[in-house]
Amino acid sequence: MSLRSIFLCFVFFVCFTGNSFAQSGRTKPTPTPTPNSISGPSANSTPRPTPVPTPLPAATPKPDDDVIRVRSVLVPIPMIAIDPRGRAVTTLKASDLELRIDGKVEEIDGLERSETPLRLVMLFDNSSSVSFVREFEIAAAVRFFRRVIRPDRDMAALFSVSDTISLEQPFTRDVGEIVRTIESFPKPQGATALFDGIVRAATYLRGADGRRVIVIVSDGEDTYSDTRTTLESVVRALQENDCQVYVVKTKEFENFKRTGVRGGNANMRSLIAERRMAEITSQTGGAVYSPIDEREMDDAFERISAELSQQYIISYYPDEETAAAGTYRRIEVASPTRKDLTIRTRKGYYVARK
Repeated sequence: MSLRSIFLCFVFFVCFTGNSFAQSGRTKPTPTPTPNSISGPSANSTPRPTPVPTPLPAATPKPDDDVIRVRSVLVPIPMIAIDPRGRAVTTLKASDLELRIDGKVEEIDGLERSETPLRLVMLFDNSSSVSFVREFEIAAAVRFFRRVIRPDRDMAALFSVSDTISLEQPFTRDVGEIVRTIESFPKPQGATALFDGIVRAATYLRGADGRRVIVIVSDGEDTYSDTRTTLESVVRALQENDCQVYVVKTKEFENFKRTGVRGGNANMRSLIAERRMAEITSQTGGAVYSPIDEREMDDAFERISAELSQQYIISYYPDEETAAAGTYRRIEVASPTRKDLTIRTRKGYYVARK
């Protein structure tokens, strides 16, 4: 083959292959990435090593004064201060009070008056033992609710207690509904599972916002509760659920009506009941009232109503980081600036389970 023929063949080859490259070199559209796709080299290419990010320097802790501490659950401490003449003192400030927990002075995180909403449960003893005083109980209780419940902020509920525990009226702000429920209570009958009723009421109040108060209207005698429900377990349930208890004890009313003598016809059962009610109210910062007639019955409810309107609530946020759940803490409140005052409050609380 001549040199000219070789040259012509070469030119023809270059032109043909150049046209082929032009056809196959069209740019493919870039695929739309999916949420799980990552743009980068194809599967046939050698993967590049993933760069290791340079770690950031650790944050320098702020000075202790700037640290925000997360405190534990609030322990509300209802308190009433009484002067030597028996009158409630309503002008105290946090600086007038000293709070001790297990004997150690602690910070008072807040002091409020009785504007705090009230969550009140009334336990009506509806056993046969209180038949004699039922009409007076109902009349006095109706007047009590009309005085104490503020429909714009408070709520109340009613339980009846006999050999069964019945929620007769769930929480409501409607005083008229409460009154209708009281007046329509069934006839008293059966035994008295009072301790079981108290625990049930404390459990019902669990988680309720505001002051948790239980008012018990009963002769105080328990004849039917579960044998495992002891005085100690009742007090613990009340303290764990931050409940304050008042008792309007009807036994003296009944005895006076029958004998004409205050405290007459006492027996061992009533003496035991008296001690138990005194312990429950003392441990929770409440009180026992033992009226002997209609006037004193009404006065007992009036005094409870007045006390609830004159209370302080001490707010205490304990530092319980190292305390085991269920540990009991003893509470003491005094007034170094007013040593003449008698201060009544709850005696302790249990460390909450985390």
